Amino acid sequence: MDWQNIDTVLLDMDGTLLDLHFDTYFWLEHVPMRYAQLHQTDAAETRAWLLQRLREERGTLNWYCLDYWSSELKINVAELKQEVRAKISFRPHVKDFLAHLRARQMRTLIVTNAHRDGLNLKLQETGLDTLVDDIIVSHDFRLPKEDPQFWHEMQKVEPFNPATTLLVDDSLQVLESARQFGIGYLLSIYQPDSQQPKREIDDFAAIHHFDEIFRG
Repeated sequence: MDWQNIDTVLLDMDGTLLDLHFDTYFWLEHVPMRYAQLHQTDAAETRAWLLQRLREERGTLNWYCLDYWSSELKINVAELKQEVRAKISFRPHVKDFLAHLRARQMRTLIVTNAHRDGLNLKLQETGLDTLVDDIIVSHDFRLPKEDPQFWHEMQKVEPFNPATTLLVDDSLQVLESARQFGIGYLLSIYQPDSQQPKREIDDFAAIHHFDEIFRG
């Protein structure tokens, strides 16, 4: 990282700043269990069906939209998230990293695909909004970060120079979208979910934890 040439840091939230285990557990364990209880269905069959539906919507705004899934599942997904909110947690060294960026007077923005109901819950649990300059929510643009047009729309409300911007995101599809837009510095995360194995990442630079980022 050429820190002398970086003035803006864009940060994904889930799987980057926060442990993705909350979301993995919620969608693949808690939702099927609660759906089965509420609708008297088999939890394993519900899980298989939901996993297939999630795969079908992956990369679209629907994939992240709690209103969409509430309608699909006939349950209040935002309320279900409240039931397991204790599982929301930071990834290692995040607070120190954000403090380091603030000390360097870099502009820091969370750029997330999260639905606002889910976002607000996580802000209540973590206070992340107090650690960065602003939060950009892709739902406000009706485009996911996976769509290169998102970055054009975001730049209209939050002007930034792509050449001097770093994006840290666990999604390789989002990083590819940002690369097409022209963001100069791209960084991924090897293990977004602390309970899942480390991923192999070839196309982008990646870190395990944020204490690695300023080494050297």
